[in-house]
This record gives sequence, structure tokens and C-alpha cells, in this order.
Amino acid sequence: MKKTIAGVDIPDGVLAQAATDQIRGTESELMFHHALRAFLFGALTGYRENLTFDAELLYVAAMFHNVGLNEKYQRSPYRFEVDGANAARDFLRQHVVVDRLIDEVWAAIALHMTPGIPEHMSPLVALISAGVHMDIRGARYDGFTAQQRDEIVQAFPRESGFKKKVIKAYARGMEHRPETTFGTVCADVLDRCDPNYCRLNFCGQVLGSDWSN
Repeated sequence: MKKTIAGVDIPDGVLAQAATDQIRGTESELMFHHALRAFLFGALTGYRENLTFDAELLYVAAMFHNVGLNEKYQRSPYRFEVDGANAARDFLRQHVVVDRLIDEVWAAIALHMTPGIPEHMSPLVALISAGVHMDIRGARYDGFTAQQRDEIVQAFPRESGFKKKVIKAYARGMEHRPETTFGTVCADVLDRCDPNYCRLNFCGQVLGSDWSN
């Protein structure tokens, strides 16, 4: 793996290498490359905004952010983001990372599909969300130079049909637990991909509750 891409050094410490080895062995190339691009776009956002962050923890969070979509969690009752956050927490505990930092990585992964919250939290939480959403839906696309975008995609390609393929990957990871998409952008995925999906409505839940008034 090239060590510096678009001006960002790829972490190569023991923690980063262990995360790379674990995720490379369990995720498709499509999702593995997405994780790497998310890290790079997140790091570049941090540099542009003069934020202080731990690059290795940002890398680990990026590696684990989509783990909850894997087949291992096909029977999970939790949001896929929570499954990924829990997997990252277990990994970091094995490497004796302090609890405060583990909690930060957990929050970054758990909240990365919940718009409007991460950008008001710590740099790590904000940057994971920023990196993921830049790569997935082009959030703040023009905040990056063409050279930066080209270098990142050259190093970790967006394979042909990436947009449709990544939506399908999300749908496969959530179709067995549709209720967990309530309140996040994930509801849009199942609304598009699952003809049997019934989107939960907050107002309907309030008006249909057991309260008498």
C-alpha cells in the first residue's frame, strides 16, 4: 500500500496494520477501498479545517465503520452502525487502548449515518462522518481539489457501478432488520431496494401510542 496519498500519510503502526489485516480478510474489495477512501477524505477535511485528531484512530474507525453489514451480523437486532462500533471496541480493547479513546471511536462509527450530529462532536466523530459521506454521496465534493480526488481514486478505485453496488451492499446488510433504519439515512436505502419495506413514521408512532391523549 502506498504510504502517502494526496498528502495524507497512511498509518502503518501496529494498531493500523492489525486493523488492515482483520478488515481486508472480511470485507469485499469494494467496501475495503471505500473504507480507505473515507479515511483519506476524512483526514483531508481535518487538515483543511485545522482540526487536531489521531490519524491512527481515524484509520481504525474508517476500517470498521461498515463491518456491521457483513454476513456475520445477518441475525443481529442492532443497527449495523452499532455492530461495527462494537466490533471496533472489541478490537481496540485487545490492543489495550484507553477507554476514553475507545468510546470516541465507538461514537464515530455508531453515528456516521445520522446526519446533523457528528459535526458537533469531537474531530474524530466529525471526520469519520465527513469522509464517509464524501465518498458515498459527494458531500462537500468541491472542498477537495481535482488532484486530491484523482490521487485517492487512483490508489483505491471506485469500481464500475460503485454507486448502485454500494446501495445494494447497504440493503443486504439491513434487509433483515428494517426497524433499525428508523431515524437515519439508511431508511432511504430500504425504501429504494425492498418493495416490502414499510418506513416507520414518528408522527404515526406518537398518534398511535397507547397514551389516551
